[in-house]
Amino acid sequence: MHGTHVTTGEQRFDVQGITRVEGEGSLRLVVRDGQVIESQLAIFEAPRYFERLVVGRTPNEVLDIVARICGICPVAYQMSAVHAFEDLGEVAIEPSVRTLRRLLYCGEWIESHALHVYLLHAPDFLGCANAVELANLDRAAVERGLALKKAGNRIVAVLGGRPIHPVSVRVGGFSKVPTKRELQALRPDLDAALDHALATVDWVATFVAPDFEREERFVSLRHPTEYPMNDGRIVSSDGLDLAPTDWETAFQEEQVPWSHALQAHMGDRVPYLLGPAARITLAADQLHPTARAALDRIGLADAIRRNPYWSIAARAVELVHAVAEALDIVDGYVPPERATEPWTPSAGTASWATEAPRGLLFHHYELDERGRIASARIVPPTSQNQAAIEADMTSFAPSILDEPHDVATHRLEQLIRSYDPCISCATHFLDLTVEASS
Repeated sequence: MHGTHVTTGEQRFDVQGITRVEGEGSLRLVVRDGQVIESQLAIFEAPRYFERLVVGRTPNEVLDIVARICGICPVAYQMSAVHAFEDLGEVAIEPSVRTLRRLLYCGEWIESHALHVYLLHAPDFLGCANAVELANLDRAAVERGLALKKAGNRIVAVLGGRPIHPVSVRVGGFSKVPTKRELQALRPDLDAALDHALATVDWVATFVAPDFEREERFVSLRHPTEYPMNDGRIVSSDGLDLAPTDWETAFQEEQVPWSHALQAHMGDRVPYLLGPAARITLAADQLHPTARAALDRIGLADAIRRNPYWSIAARAVELVHAVAEALDIVDGYVPPERATEPWTPSAGTASWATEAPRGLLFHHYELDERGRIASARIVPPTSQNQAAIEADMTSFAPSILDEPHDVATHRLEQLIRSYDPCISCATHFLDLTVEASS
């Protein structure tokens, strides 16, 4: 930390070296006479070229390639892609295959949310610099989080062939589906995980969040009979209602000069926010009854809607949902007659959106006459959330201008960590400097 803190004239908050993102990032706040006039979250992602890597590939090859985009959320990338190709080819999968895909997604939500709640976000609320300090303070809590993550990983491993970058998802189904006995073997871990998830909700409800409220535009999928994961229409808190294929009719991406990552916006350029808080706000009535009861018990639904710091409670409630639904699926599982429906790729446009742990993930592909990828567009939730993060930083920053550097930095870090449960996108501010000019 260095620099002189002043509250009049112009102040520049430059936070360099955001870690645990794909590449490098920084935050820049310019404050003039107590008002934020500039807020920039710059992400300097190294080129990864996945949208070019899939060109010329078959759809099933795409599923294996896009799973490598994220080590924490590979299922999300596979699900958006596979549903896009099946929508194009009008492939009708068996109901039990569809249910298995929800179970696979439940596994990813469990491991991702547990990782974020316990290892990345909870330390902020408890005065700990990291998860190691939290373990020294509350070893049982960290062990609970690790047990939850292990339960999620086991689901992904059983259905996907391995816990990271699963390989079994195919257009039309899976390369191999589990037996009933294999799913029943998950039950002891899931029984314990449900207790852990319910304890997580009660635990985070005791936290004290910074005093900050704003009115956010939320966007998520919504389905008439189930909590949004693989399927549903794209809706918003102010009336948007689109098919999951039609993201591009309402949203656009643009390059901003301070970041290598594209930012997404709607036509009126009002920022929007994806993720657990959006899903809780727009689809709480579709939560599993056990999760809905937990949300009602802690009484934080309105706080989740208004205060981004309470996204930790939204993720905890979704942990309960994912575990409870996984148990229901395991208990009711009837193996499909066949693992994969036949399909022949052809020319056309394939698009779909599903709900990654951190929010809506949209894929768009053009297929040539050979049924191979001619072009691809992948819009991750992090890039869509960037404008909302910058807007929230602008609203929040004036309340901490008189705080000491370490306190202000901690609050900024904590706010950034509120938006993204993926370890590769979680943020840590290593340095905060303040410059004043007359």
